[in-house]
Amino acid sequence: MTDLSAIRNFSIIAHIDHGKSTLADRLIQQTGALSAREMTSQVLDNMELEQERGITIKAQTVRLDYKASDGKAYVLNLMDTPGHVDFAYEVSRSLAACEGALLVVDAAQGVEAQTLANVYQSIEHDHEIVPVINKIDLPAADVDKVKKEIEDIVGLPADDAVLTSAKTGVGIDEVLEAIVARIPPPKGDLDAPLKAMLVDSWYDPYLGVVILIRVIDGVIRKGQQIRFMASGTSHLVDRVGVFRPKIEQLAQLGAGEIGFITAQIKDVAETRVGDTITDLRRPAASPLPGFKTVQPVVFCGLFPTDANDFEKLRDSLSKLRLNDASFSFEMETSAALGFGFRCGFLGLLHLEIIQERLTREYDLDLITTAPSVVYRLHMRDGTMREIHNPADMPDPTQIELMEEPWIEATIYVPDEHLGAILKLCQDRRGIQKNLTYVAGRAQLTYELPLNEVVFDFYDRLKSISRGYASFDYHQIGHREGDLVKMNILVNGEPVDALSMIVHRGAAEARGRQLVERLKDLIPRHLFKIPIQAAIGGKVIARETIAALRKDVTAKCYGGDITRKKKLLEKQKEGKKRMREYGSVQIPQEAFIAALRMGEE
Repeated sequence: MTDLSAIRNFSIIAHIDHGKSTLADRLIQQTGALSAREMTSQVLDNMELEQERGITIKAQTVRLDYKASDGKAYVLNLMDTPGHVDFAYEVSRSLAACEGALLVVDAAQGVEAQTLANVYQSIEHDHEIVPVINKIDLPAADVDKVKKEIEDIVGLPADDAVLTSAKTGVGIDEVLEAIVARIPPPKGDLDAPLKAMLVDSWYDPYLGVVILIRVIDGVIRKGQQIRFMASGTSHLVDRVGVFRPKIEQLAQLGAGEIGFITAQIKDVAETRVGDTITDLRRPAASPLPGFKTVQPVVFCGLFPTDANDFEKLRDSLSKLRLNDASFSFEMETSAALGFGFRCGFLGLLHLEIIQERLTREYDLDLITTAPSVVYRLHMRDGTMREIHNPADMPDPTQIELMEEPWIEATIYVPDEHLGAILKLCQDRRGIQKNLTYVAGRAQLTYELPLNEVVFDFYDRLKSISRGYASFDYHQIGHREGDLVKMNILVNGEPVDALSMIVHRGAAEARGRQLVERLKDLIPRHLFKIPIQAAIGGKVIARETIAALRKDVTAKCYGGDITRKKKLLEKQKEGKKRMREYGSVQIPQEAFIAALRMGEE
């Protein structure tokens, strides 16, 4: 077991693309954990999607041995955390397992929205933060300006910031020395009852569920009976070890150490991130503070394009759920799209990644309905209901009031794009809270309804600002809103897959946009088809698809005009009858195109 004073637990925090995974690679290489032959770029991002998009999705850990300049040997536990706002919960758990953090800032880009969000989380966990200015080899690097930004925006002294280039390997020794000198060793009592925090868990086809843990007090050994305090289940530990990045098995892990255990668990849902692990026979008095179950924020329906793939979709979702307990699904049916699942996600990137993994790893062709959020309905009988599917909306006369989730967004944007961003936030019912200027860039704080952000806000933000704006948000609770359910009627029949919950003020524009779109997508029939957007009994937008006309008078040559009139009258009667009984076939492509309305 390692002496506590020789352990350093730290994470690397940064905005997306500021180079934290590359810095992790250099640290692994410098300490000799992998030989030059075994080294690949982004060692810790082992998912195919992570490597391709260049983002970190799952938190990873690695144990490094380092001999400092004073000749003492240290054990460094590095946590590589996701930088994206959708995975903020994993970041907060990973940070809780450390005593310090390396704050990586790009020397050319400076401080951005998520740099700030992650720093605040780190400060909340009472961390020692070491600023590292990366990418100093870039021609556009401006170290003095970035130091000033770190001092002005983040409020950390930056005169002793470590200057590095993770790509070329400059300054890596200085980073290692700074970790040893400036990050405090962990505290912990080896003799106390076992208390370990569950940092992350994932499914391995050979080992079952692998659980990443940080031991706070006590010792965890192979063959020990353990209990999860939040889920209440008990298991037998059959493996204890660490990642150097390769798996190395140990007999035990002591207080202050980070490693992994396996305990023949089959389902990741039992191992919730943030849970406390204790000894079954000698349990800890109380669990670690701050455990909360992850709540999905965005919901959407996933339907297979081919109805025969339904069982395959069910199996694929169950397998994905093994690796990602923050994702939930339940079965739903739709008259238009058949059988499918209603899935809950932590955010839009999470949704996109799950969707892409289903398409890529399980070879499924999917239709995704428009994303929606969780609304709270306060009923007249005093009860409260939560709905995330517009189809479940009860009769409006029974509803006292509706609440929708709101977020507080922080946006960093260069001056020249500020006007367009302000207009975008205004259009989305945003309430401006703050506008400050720091080092030639505007920092905006807005309160926005999540419903408006979920659709295409991020894409619009990026396109308006030519990719320069950065955006970060957190939820601030529910507020009352003037919300209505908008139905789309085709030939008088409501189409459940296209109904949505919208703000009354935006309903008309959204409805008009959708019916105009459907008019071009639904093929013409032999009778007129009205397409209407309606709120309750009131139609707010309408388009009519003209009828195809068959030339019934083609066989009339000459003769009296009444012969032609008679045939036309007969056709008119037939069309009227047909319209009474005629059902409209809406092709599936029309659904897909209509649901992608927000992308234009």
